[in-house]
Amino acid sequence: MELELRGGVRAAPVAGRTPAERQALRWAPDPRERTADPAHIARTARELEEDGLDSALVVQSSSWPDPWAVAGWALAATTRLRIAAAHRIGTTSPTTTARTLATLDRLSGGRISAHLIIGSSDADVARDGDTLPKAERYRRADEYLSLLTRYLAAEEDLDHHGEYYTVRAARSGLRPHPGSELLSFGGSSPAGVDLAARYAQVYAVPPRPLPDTRLRIAEVRAAAARHGRTLRIWRHVTVVLADTDTAAQQHLRRLRRDALRLATGPDAARYHDAVALDRDRERGTADTGATDTGATAAQVAAYIRRSLAGAYTGSPATVAARINLLRSAGVDIVQLDLPVETDHDRALRRALVAHLRDPAPLRRAW
Repeated sequence: MELELRGGVRAAPVAGRTPAERQALRWAPDPRERTADPAHIARTARELEEDGLDSALVVQSSSWPDPWAVAGWALAATTRLRIAAAHRIGTTSPTTTARTLATLDRLSGGRISAHLIIGSSDADVARDGDTLPKAERYRRADEYLSLLTRYLAAEEDLDHHGEYYTVRAARSGLRPHPGSELLSFGGSSPAGVDLAARYAQVYAVPPRPLPDTRLRIAEVRAAAARHGRTLRIWRHVTVVLADTDTAAQQHLRRLRRDALRLATGPDAARYHDAVALDRDRERGTADTGATDTGATAAQVAAYIRRSLAGAYTGSPATVAARINLLRSAGVDIVQLDLPVETDHDRALRRALVAHLRDPAPLRRAW
């Protein structure tokens, strides 16, 4: 099966006054402020489609534009591109989510899916009124997904009386296209792997070294097989491209330097309460210089360095060769995370896609 290439659709451009600043700030923690720019959404989606990518992710946070609405706008601007809309379980009822998903599936001709998330930050989910601890959010997710999938398949009224949800005489008036790939999941805990194995069609493996990726793929596919199911595998890849490998390494250093300068300079306050830094503090990975009132410049700097640390860096041919190793390890969907701010950026992305569509290197690898 051909490798699926995935990009991303943001509701608005990255902060920054120039293309170079936006390229760099793509690797800083995202501020909580983000508007909805209809022209940006449509243009980004169309360019992904024109450049040969197959799908795109719309992300979610408590203060950002609604991912379903952004996904719908992107779908309306394209004819082929598929959209995975991040959906935090627990923010809406399972039946409401099921109808939203089925509606967008029908309107788009089967081009929508929900990327299910539990919420990696307790602070951020609490901003939407969800105060359950993470372990309990996983338990609730089991009931949520069971009800959602049963509801979409129900031919008669459905009653459900559970720990978290109660519905009476529920039935959806529409269903997704038969065979639509509707659900993906990425929880790396044993509970997350179990939920993916039972309910999802796609599992997002964490970005780890290749041997670890192989082991995780084997683990989740074995878990799915125990339920008589199969899973496609999705892997995120941070990419830094240039015309040559040497130029790409120079570009990487420039991105890191500029991101550190911009995100820790006079405008630093907007990055200090980023959700990603909430998550770092809760996991105990935040810099010890942090205070109760916000993240320090050291925290922001550590986030930027970590964001670029594992980047696939080089010419389109070099990066494609590394990505083909993921394909041979069993990855079905590769998300190319790279800022495209100039015509040259876009030309490099198209060149990368062309290399990944060339079957000759993969035949040699096998």
